[in-house]
Amino acid sequence: MLPAFAPYLVVSIGHLVLQYVGPAWSVTATKALLMPLLALAVVIVSRRSGAPVPALLLAGIGLSWGGDVLLTFPGDPWFVAGLASFLAAHVAYIVLFLRMPRARRRPPAWALVYPLWVVAMLALLLPGAGALAVPVVAYALVIGAMAVSASLHGGWIALGGALFVVSDSVLAMGRFLPGYEFAAHDLAVMSTYLAAQGLIAFGVLLAVRGAAAPSRAPGRPVLATDR
Repeated sequence: MLPAFAPYLVVSIGHLVLQYVGPAWSVTATKALLMPLLALAVVIVSRRSGAPVPALLLAGIGLSWGGDVLLTFPGDPWFVAGLASFLAAHVAYIVLFLRMPRARRRPPAWALVYPLWVVAMLALLLPGAGALAVPVVAYALVIGAMAVSASLHGGWIALGGALFVVSDSVLAMGRFLPGYEFAAHDLAVMSTYLAAQGLIAFGVLLAVRGAAAPSRAPGRPVLATDR
């Protein structure tokens, strides 16, 4: 499975390095390549394993790519469009996580941190959000729900959901928090974002492959999760 992710990993590392040493166009170009390479890895792994290609995972990755591209343009309209694309991506992930066989029926106790995070971040950011307050509230609620649904699966998917929250929190503070200064802002945002997307995809593929293997076994009784 890992070789299929190699192009994504290589371009991810290159993108992070170019943030500091490369011209602006190279950063934009590599950013636009990242999600298509991740989607390619998902398709390759799925076809090699004989498992179905998880359409909702591809939808989430594709919508995230739309957000990546839209956020490269300056101005509030582009920011809102990018935010909407990422919001739709999180909705796709939520539906995916709720439809997949879960490791647990209810979120673990530690997932309570997410609603607390939503309240704390909104209290911190809304004074500086101005006309973007409504989109910011909507996005915070949806990404919090995505992280909670990811926690139902544990492992790589839960970690990916947590890193997504970290990435977007740092991004939001950079845009809306007055006096915010963090030298490694771009590195923190993109490194956690790329790790989050990769871990979510990897975790989902592991789960899909694990569910597909027993389903191909002859004489296997039908389980509730097959219906």
